[in-house]
Amino acid sequence: MSLKTAYRNLHSLQSYLQSRAFSLTLSQFKSKNHSSGDEYVDEVEGANEEDFIGDTEVEELFQQQVPTGIGEEDHRVFIVHPDVKWGQKKQYLTTAKLQMDEAIGLVNTLQNWSVVDKIILSTKTPEKKRIFGKGNFQLLTEKIRKTAGVTAVFMNVEQLSPLSEKDMQEAWGVKVFDRYSLVLHIFRRNARTKEAKLQISLAEIPLLKSRLKNEVANLDQQGGGSRYIMGSGETLYEVQQRLLKERELKIRSALQRLRKKRHLLRSHRKHKDFPVVSVMGYTNCGKTTLIKALTGDSGLQPKDQLFATLDVTVHGGQLPSHMTVLYVDTIGFLSQLPHQLIDSFSATLEDVAHSDLIVHVRDISHPETVNQKVNVLNVLKNLQIPEKLMNSIIEVHNKIDLVESYESSEPEAVHISALKEMGLEALKQRVEEAVVKSTGKQTITLKVQLNSPQLGWLYKEATVQEVCDVGDDCTANVKVIISAAAYGRYRKLFQVT
Repeated sequence: MSLKTAYRNLHSLQSYLQSRAFSLTLSQFKSKNHSSGDEYVDEVEGANEEDFIGDTEVEELFQQQVPTGIGEEDHRVFIVHPDVKWGQKKQYLTTAKLQMDEAIGLVNTLQNWSVVDKIILSTKTPEKKRIFGKGNFQLLTEKIRKTAGVTAVFMNVEQLSPLSEKDMQEAWGVKVFDRYSLVLHIFRRNARTKEAKLQISLAEIPLLKSRLKNEVANLDQQGGGSRYIMGSGETLYEVQQRLLKERELKIRSALQRLRKKRHLLRSHRKHKDFPVVSVMGYTNCGKTTLIKALTGDSGLQPKDQLFATLDVTVHGGQLPSHMTVLYVDTIGFLSQLPHQLIDSFSATLEDVAHSDLIVHVRDISHPETVNQKVNVLNVLKNLQIPEKLMNSIIEVHNKIDLVESYESSEPEAVHISALKEMGLEALKQRVEEAVVKSTGKQTITLKVQLNSPQLGWLYKEATVQEVCDVGDDCTANVKVIISAAAYGRYRKLFQVT
């Protein structure tokens, strides 16, 4: 075969090899559940047998000691939003109406739940047991009792004390939820993978502890809580405390085993030189829709509901230079949630701190978009994300198709509509520039021997952008994007100086 024929064949093979390399990448990172953490990590070299967690073991922990009323029956809900007039608990970046709208959205997220009525009631005493003053509490009680078909009240506050919850339930004769317990309810119903189930079980522990303390206080009033159980040397409260502690330790141990697997998976990604881009944002901002648009992953099914994603999932995509990146879809954030709930998902969110880039997606059509941005950034700071990663965040203004003649006051933001696939090329270009910078990859031109495995190796281990200037000496100039580590391996393997 002549050199010119070989050159023509080389050009025709370029696109095939590039798409083949990308397909192989995707096959490595896809599973039947769109690459959720506990589905494919068992295949990573180095995973030990003792780190395996069976479905039965997880299900037992998930179903053990479920807090009463969480994940159980359906409800017809009366929503109460306390409008705090001043002080530490007043929300300054939003309005009572917008907070009520979000509360309605939370209830409607649960299948077969419905809102039968709602009320915004002002308060100057949000820290008191009944939250409202005597007059407003009486007015509220009368309204709830007169509303037909109410089976639960949703008090739209971060977390009620056990005493407050008990007092309200006795006053109104129905189950009372706060944001903590309602979100737990949503999580429990949406949990599918081992990791999600374990993290939700861990998030329920503080609720179980506070309820146990309250129940024992009630028993003490009847002379039963401090009695010793025959032959054990422990009181009923001590036995229940011990059982709860043992369950917590089992859950943490199981999560630690999954964390070890996540660490192995991250090492595997690093070894393969795949840049990782974490896509984050307030719940229902369009993260999954964006990742589907960027990757073309037909297996992704975005849902217009809060907390549709509870697991970290990984999806391969290509940038303009043909570089392969992994987009990580994460759990959405919500305002006014207890820190214990965020802490319980630390194993999942740990992946974010190890990514090469964060893309912060905002629903720019939402009336609370500024408040949502503040909440997301506060959570990221609390997760102790490295400063370098925080400073390189790309902010994406999504759903611009829903805002007439949208103009942003933030010049660095990228404007897109993930659903309409508007502005995606500009976003990919920004992601590529940021990834190249954060990973230390470099664009160089290498002189390659075509009668050696050099070109094939570069297609596999780097991003080949161009092959040109084939000479009579069976060489070609190959333009590549390559990491320092991969370039070092290339030089050593092919003895290039």
